[in-house]
Amino acid sequence: MGQKFVCNCNGTMPLDAKALGVTMHNSLCRQEVGSFLKGLDNPESIVVACTQEASLFSELANQAEKPLIAPLKFVNIREVAGWTQEAKTSGPKIAALLALSEMPEAEAVPVVNYESQGRLLILGPGAQAIPWAQKLQTSLDVSVLCTEPGELPLARDYPIYSGVVSKLDGYLGKFTVTWEAKNPIDLEMCTRCGACLEACPENAIDLSFQIDLNKCKTHRSCVTACASIGAISFDREERERTSEFDLVLDLRQNPAMRMSQTPQGYFAPGSDPLEQALIMYQLLEMVGEFEKPKYFAYNDKLCAHGRNGKVGCSACIDVCSTGAIGSLFKNGQGTVEVNPNLCMGCGACSAVCPSGAMRYNYPSVSHQGKELKTIASVFNAEAAKHNLDLAPSLLLHNFKAGTQMIDGLGRSAHILPKQFEGLPAFLVPYGIEHIASTGLELWLGTLSYGFAEVILLLSGDEDPAYRDALINQVKLANSILNAYGFEDRIQLLMAESQADLSSLSKSMGNLRQRGSLKPICTPASFGLSNQKRETLEAVLEHLQKQAKTRLPEAGAPLPKNSLLGGLKINRDACTLCMSCVGSCPEGALLDNVDEPILSFIEKQCVQCGICVQTCPENALGLDPRLQSVEQRKQKQTLNETQAFHCISCGKPFGTAKMVDLMLAKLGAHSAFSGAAMDRLKMCGDCRVVDMVKKEL
Repeated sequence: MGQKFVCNCNGTMPLDAKALGVTMHNSLCRQEVGSFLKGLDNPESIVVACTQEASLFSELANQAEKPLIAPLKFVNIREVAGWTQEAKTSGPKIAALLALSEMPEAEAVPVVNYESQGRLLILGPGAQAIPWAQKLQTSLDVSVLCTEPGELPLARDYPIYSGVVSKLDGYLGKFTVTWEAKNPIDLEMCTRCGACLEACPENAIDLSFQIDLNKCKTHRSCVTACASIGAISFDREERERTSEFDLVLDLRQNPAMRMSQTPQGYFAPGSDPLEQALIMYQLLEMVGEFEKPKYFAYNDKLCAHGRNGKVGCSACIDVCSTGAIGSLFKNGQGTVEVNPNLCMGCGACSAVCPSGAMRYNYPSVSHQGKELKTIASVFNAEAAKHNLDLAPSLLLHNFKAGTQMIDGLGRSAHILPKQFEGLPAFLVPYGIEHIASTGLELWLGTLSYGFAEVILLLSGDEDPAYRDALINQVKLANSILNAYGFEDRIQLLMAESQADLSSLSKSMGNLRQRGSLKPICTPASFGLSNQKRETLEAVLEHLQKQAKTRLPEAGAPLPKNSLLGGLKINRDACTLCMSCVGSCPEGALLDNVDEPILSFIEKQCVQCGICVQTCPENALGLDPRLQSVEQRKQKQTLNETQAFHCISCGKPFGTAKMVDLMLAKLGAHSAFSGAAMDRLKMCGDCRVVDMVKKEL
């Protein structure tokens, strides 16, 4: 156990030091700072229950004579517990948060590298782009692409182009921009001598050195004046230009990249001068080598994207707002390809992936499972010790936006308690990198550990695709709970923006009036696995044992987006050609080497639908449902028939239904007329032998 420094912040929190089992300070960051300094000499880890003064304590630790051996961690108990209307009963929550802070850090993940030499492209109206280029040219390698003409500077200190952008993609250190130079004057060749201005009889050329084609007639005096330079051509064939840059500053009203999370190195502040000025400081800092976490792990062997040239699941591609995920087919096998430099770490791809091929890794589900298990066990133990009728509810939120909202609400609830409601005593906040990164295996796993419910706080700045994905996943999770007889225990709390504390306060007030819910099951002992399907199966088995209602024999229906389910088959249409078996990427469909039997293991099915698309008879359909764990593990027969034996050698070579179908379709063909009809009843070898005999 490490050292805990809990500050009661000038006595503003009704905390019970004895119940918490800690030494309480009232002014740890001021008069009592000596206690903290003394603790720095101890080799044990240090947890400071104050995030407001984290910078101060970190600086004191850095200035200490002895370097820290164990880590220095911070946890917030003030805004989330001590400054709420239920501070007196928030002991279990505080104990759980302190226990969480003492847990080991997640394992390090691989990093993604960027390298920027400061090659900046400023694109937009010349009147805006050129002044910024003038300011930045001494610090960055600047180029300007004028999408609208603007007065050019006298000195040629940096390249200036004109044209319309046709393509822009890439990321920090590797942007590729393609544009079409539509104006007759090529600014790359123009020396700005002014001869064309003097020669033009229509005054169609100004100090932007671009021709106003609405004024221009057919004199072409400018072409003659520029003959020695050759910068003006009305018949230029090669208009497309392409170049690479490290950074892009897009000043247009309609920027090229409109996704919620743009790539590193791309900035689109719009026309607001203040926003533009703020971006300039960021640009100056983006020269050198950088790295970020590789947020995901991808296992192509589990992927159900494609097989036999057919596209099945494309959930990760559809939900990705950064364009980081693309489809890749090779030799008929379909996988997805992720560009780690474009990935911004939202994790929505892992949340919607039915097979677990795409896995969020920052941190892993197994690490989150250990932390959540600790929170639940400590909370419940403390509540029982003090005879509090409380069970923990989990509030999932983004580290940055969510923490800001929760802290702001806690502060408001403390200062204006009649206007704002803080977090209820049973609601435990848990920060994650991005709210879209968790899925139903973690939510249901959380319930299996003794949490009463899971609430996801959306701060309003999420991409619409992420919100839609979460809404669908929450609906699916609650449908699974309903199938076992439990009420909905997963919900979304959607704020309009980070500043929307009023609606957040109202939600907290509603939760406080409702009170703590009872857990739906006794706490599970298993750990959450990084394998999505493995975790889900363990959770479903645990929930099934304590279900309030028994699942129907045919299974309980689930929403269309379900990753669980079976198959419907039209046995009359199915010829048992086994095309579906070869197309199934998960091994859920099986054939039989001895006789024509099509089998199915529901546990393996991820509802990707490739088999449905592959079936030549359109005999298959998806059946999203939840069957019992035992049923889903069993191999069931979807269809079977008698084998057809070769009339020559007796070897089975197909099904009776398939041969009948072949006879009906090919019987009228001249090659199989008369006695040759028997060839259709022969295996391939005997058919060839028979044809050779007839020719001889």
